Amino acid sequence: QVQLVESGGGLVQAGGSLRLSCAGSGRTFSNYVMGWFRQTPGKEREFVTAISSNGGMTSYADSVNGRFTISRDNAKNTIYLQMNSLKPEDTAVYYCAAQRLWAPTRTQTYDYWGQGTQVTVSS
Repeated sequence: QVQLVESGGGLVQAGGSLRLSCAGSGRTFSNYVMGWFRQTPGKEREFVTAISSNGGMTSYADSVNGRFTISRDNAKNTIYLQMNSLKPEDTAVYYCAAQRLWAPTRTQTYDYWGQGTQVTVSS
């Protein structure tokens, strides 16, 4: 079992930046593909970005490409989401997830999920 805990969410003005963290509890963190998803009430959970186990490959949703950056520090069992040029439509609960496959955009292939952290972007 892998436990994931997100942190760093909060309220930020449009155009501002925020950095989210996701800490994993296990000793096998480096074996997992890690992803970020987001969800607003009444909508499906949507893919944001993902990173391969060694950090060599990344994938981004078109809506965030060029504004968001995913990274990982396997020594700290942590991944990060640097969010720049934030827009009100980025407002959502952001979830960290882990899988052993490279199927980055699919919610169905992720095995473990964090509890989520709220990001609110004001206009």
